[in-house]
This record gives sequence, structure tokens and C-alpha cells, in this order.
Amino acid sequence: MSGRWVVGRGSWVVVALTLAGCEHHPDPALAYAGVIPRLVSAASGTGRFTLTGSTVVVASPGSEAADVARYLAATFGAATGFALPPGPDSAASTIVLALGGAPALGNEGYDLTVTERGVRIEAPAAAGLFYGVQTLRQLLPPAIERPERQRARWTIATGVIRDYPRYAWRGAMLDVSRHFFGVADVKRFIDLLAAYKLNVLQLHLSDDQGWRIEIASWPRLTELGGLTAVGGGPGGFYTQAQYREIVEYARRRYITVIPEIDLPGHTNAALVAYPELNCNGKVPAPYTGIETGISSLCTRRPVVMQFVADVIRELAAITPGPFIHIGGDEADVTLPRDYVAFIDSVQRIVRAQGKTMIGWEEIASAPIDPGTVVQHWRSADLAVTGASKGAHILMSPSPHVYLDMKYDSATVLGQNWAGYIDVDTAYAWDPVTRIPALGADQVLGIVAPLWTETVSTMKEAEYLLFPRLAAIAEVAWSPADAREWNEFSERLGRHGARMSAMGIGFYRSPRIPWRDAPSHTQPASEGP
Repeated sequence: MSGRWVVGRGSWVVVALTLAGCEHHPDPALAYAGVIPRLVSAASGTGRFTLTGSTVVVASPGSEAADVARYLAATFGAATGFALPPGPDSAASTIVLALGGAPALGNEGYDLTVTERGVRIEAPAAAGLFYGVQTLRQLLPPAIERPERQRARWTIATGVIRDYPRYAWRGAMLDVSRHFFGVADVKRFIDLLAAYKLNVLQLHLSDDQGWRIEIASWPRLTELGGLTAVGGGPGGFYTQAQYREIVEYARRRYITVIPEIDLPGHTNAALVAYPELNCNGKVPAPYTGIETGISSLCTRRPVVMQFVADVIRELAAITPGPFIHIGGDEADVTLPRDYVAFIDSVQRIVRAQGKTMIGWEEIASAPIDPGTVVQHWRSADLAVTGASKGAHILMSPSPHVYLDMKYDSATVLGQNWAGYIDVDTAYAWDPVTRIPALGADQVLGIVAPLWTETVSTMKEAEYLLFPRLAAIAEVAWSPADAREWNEFSERLGRHGARMSAMGIGFYRSPRIPWRDAPSHTQPASEGP
């Protein structure tokens, strides 16, 4: 790696990456080297643009660009106090959002130009405009993230940026089954994903400890199966209307929601509600522990396949995205031959609803369709088996991206069965070389799971998420040959001020030279 950004033309100057991350430095030009995830190319100039109360946002009325303009005005308006209304391109101070530009940027790439008069973001699709707005946020002072009006000068260095993602699938998973998180918490989670250009939210909606989505044809799933959580705490569930609300909120931030119903194991909550799904027909005790591999649907019973068909049918009807995740992991008490037959049958049900099946890597042992998505978490062999059957591989390697793992031995929250994962471990890996037997074209992208056995509040969740999620977002977005740990650690150290302004109570890793606050501490409320 050269240690420098791509050089622009004319009066543009190169910003050395050794100064990366100086996003609240008096010289705003250094902000170009501070964006997370790292930009594909950028060059800053010597002039400045200042956002003021007279700045207008230019976007074609009624277009998707106008939707992004409204998001921009709402996001920037709280801290600046500026209305940032629609206006003409002839205004003295503008932020222009334009659909068009280079097709090679794809659906999520963008060009961003800052002059002394204003900002222009141009992209082939609206998602690219949205990601350009996320970059613009980070070019402004960290105070732009605060929810109340700030006394600040909103200045950006002139310059040019070209940016686009490495992977089309960049996501995180939130387990709402072990502990339930309400709609407001999920929206907060979505906003945090969007800020780092992540575009997939995998919602783990069922497990042994709780069933979290209303299924009208099987109402006791939530009436009984939704009452429990790890440790005996309160349960909860989403009505279908609430789920639709979450999906729509995510859609407006260019995030696809992928629902996960874990089958045939991890089903104790469903068996509590409907014991006829159990081979012995008996009601099991509600489960509030954290062990896995303790339950299974009775896969040979006709009522079980009717149950699965109804659940997937109702879920598909309220999920506009193309995927349904069927779990499939840790089915330790399901006979192997029954497991293979069950996955094959479920795949047919998912296909009949016009969706593509996703499952954890164990599903590769079944006769899966080409185009199925296999989510790798621990077994390289199963991932390779899935790829040999034509599956796409989604990377969630537990030693690098399982966000429920502890940072170190002193961390109270989290587990450590996959090892300790500090920020460097989350950052210093590559999806292509993780499993050498896979080809680059077989790797679909990355999802970082947050399992919630030890997490019951968003404050606790954010402590485990950050700063690791920012590191993983860069692995998913930025060119592999442009990433280097020492440079990133400096940039992340400067970025702490922004995370603080966002209200994130993040882990202050001793591996990072934080510039904004005292040495790392754990929140007083931390604990399982």
C-alpha cells in the first residue's frame, strides 16, 4: 500500500494517510483521510465550503433523489438548526443530489465534489446518493451527529471523491430471540448500520428462548412462545404491522431486512406453544438458558411441514426482500437423514414463495439449489461443500465477526468460545483468503452477528458493536489493497469523537490511540 490517496488534477493536493482520521482537526482538509469505511479515492483542495442557513438541497421533485434530500435535511437539521429546504441549482449555496454519472460505479457508488459554492453528489442509483450523504456527514465536524442544535462552523474542504463498495452484501445480524429488542431499538440499530454504509439487517426472530414474530395462523407462537427470554426476563414480539414498520424504516435507508426463523433446531419456544410439533407430543418447559442443540421439530410429522409452510408463507408476504433465512444450524438432536430431508423440503417451500433460501453452513449437507446462500460461521469444509453445489457463500467467520464475543478476558459482557475479538482481530482478515479453496466470485459478502445471550439493552449492544462494527464495515466496503491496520487504528482513534457525538458508549480498546476521551472503561451498567 502506498500510504496515500489517489491524486486528483489541477489544484487538488494529496492528503497523506499518516494524518488519516483528523476529522475534527482545525484544517478540514484532513477530514478526507478520516472517513470510515475508507474511500476508494479522494483528493482535497485548498478552498472551503460552509454549510449555512441559506443552503438549499437540489434534487428532482418526486424522484428517489428527493427522498434522499429529505433524509439529509432531517439528519443535518437537528445539529445545525438549518432547514436545508429544496431549492434551485442557481442558489448561492447548494447541496446537489443528482441521479446519473458513471454506470461503472454500480448501484451503490457515487462521485462527490465539494467547491466553495456547494456540494454535488452524483450516482447512478439513489443508494449511491444515500452513501454519498453518509460520507458528507463525516466530512462535517463530529458535532453534526448530536441531536440538539450546536454552535459550530460547518465547514468542509473542497475536493473530489469517488467511492463504491467491494461487496454488495454488507450486513449485521441482531438476535432478538435470546433477549427482545423493541421497534425503537431496532430502528436505532438500523441507523447505526446505515451510518457505516451497511445494507443488510438479518433479524434472528426465533430460538429456544423466544418466538418474536406474529404468525396469524399459529397465534400461540407469540402468545406463549414469545413470553420468555434468557435469564427469565420479559419476552416480547413484533406484530406483523410492527415488522412492516421496521422493514419500511430500513428500506428508506437502503437496508434490506432478512428474517430468520431457525429450523429444525432452536425451536423450544415453538414447541412450548404447539406441543404437537414435538415427537412426544408433550409440552416442554420454557427455556431461559443459553445452551444450544437442545430441541428439534419432529420433522416427519405432516403437521410440522404445514407449520413451516404457514410460517414461511406469512413471513414472505410481509418481507419485500428476496431472501428468507431458515437457520439450520446446531440441529444436534435431529437425526442426520431427517435433517437432510427437512432442509430439502423447506427449500421447496421457500422457492414456492418466490424467495431464495439462506441458511447457516450446515445446510450444505443437504441437496441445496444453485444460488442458495450458505452462511459460513465455523466450518470451512461445509462452506466449500456449499460452493461446490453452486451456493453463494456469505462470510460470518466467528473468530473475526461474532460481535457477542468478549474483547478480552476483562470484558464482562459477551462470551469467548470463538476467542477474544478486539478491533484488530475484527479488521485484520480478508473474506477471500479466509477460505483459500473458495474463489473470489463465490463470496457474496459479510454479515457480523450480534447474539444476545448476555445483552439485554441497546446500551450493552452498542458497547459490543463498536468500534468493531466500523472495522467490519471497512472490510466489506473498502478495497482490500487499501486497508492497513496501523493506518486504520489512527483513523479510528480520531473517529472516537464522532461515535461519542452519536451517543455510542463504545469500547475504548487499548489498541487504539483515542484522541477524544480518557482511557477505556466499561459502563457501570454492563453485565448479563
